[in-house]
Amino acid sequence: MSFTAKTVAELREKSGAGMMDCKKALTECGGDMEKAMASLREKGSAVLAKRESKVTQEGTISTYIHTGGKIGVMVELNCETDFVAKTDAFQELARDIAMQIAWSQPEFNSREDIPAEKIASEREINLQWAKNQGKPEAAIPKIVEGRMEKYYSTFVLFDQPFIKNEDMSIGELIKNVAGKLGEKIVVRRFVRFRVGEEA
Repeated sequence: MSFTAKTVAELREKSGAGMMDCKKALTECGGDMEKAMASLREKGSAVLAKRESKVTQEGTISTYIHTGGKIGVMVELNCETDFVAKTDAFQELARDIAMQIAWSQPEFNSREDIPAEKIASEREINLQWAKNQGKPEAAIPKIVEGRMEKYYSTFVLFDQPFIKNEDMSIGELIKNVAGKLGEKIVVRRFVRFRVGEEA
């Protein structure tokens, strides 16, 4: 299947990849836009895997104040270079994450940040709940895991559905932007304030 310069430009707009990379992906995928997009994302992920050990000391601090000034968020988003930190895509990601935190009130960045005793406590609560509901013994482990996944998607930032597109988690959003920009991106820390709340 052939493709036009307009198709290449459209793929570049959608993926954020370079023009030559888009042309190559379309050639390899017979002009199929969806397959080419998937190919670019896979290659972006491969590039990211190589960058996992890179230092992320550049970035931005973004803030979001909810309507009425009752809720405020400050988030530090890091990347590898000052050049990427200044891009519109990176700045937009930082703002989106700050807005997400204001809305969803995550307690942890990632699952690794949850203390082991907290996870054990949640598992025990869910185990007792399943038993009290009279669930079959064989089904209880699966029920507990399902309820733990719900816990993660509620309280862990990376697991939360993105408020602008609930088909994607915040972790996937960060990975997608990192793939387009070709750098490792890390949410270093965040804080959420609500008027009248205890610190």
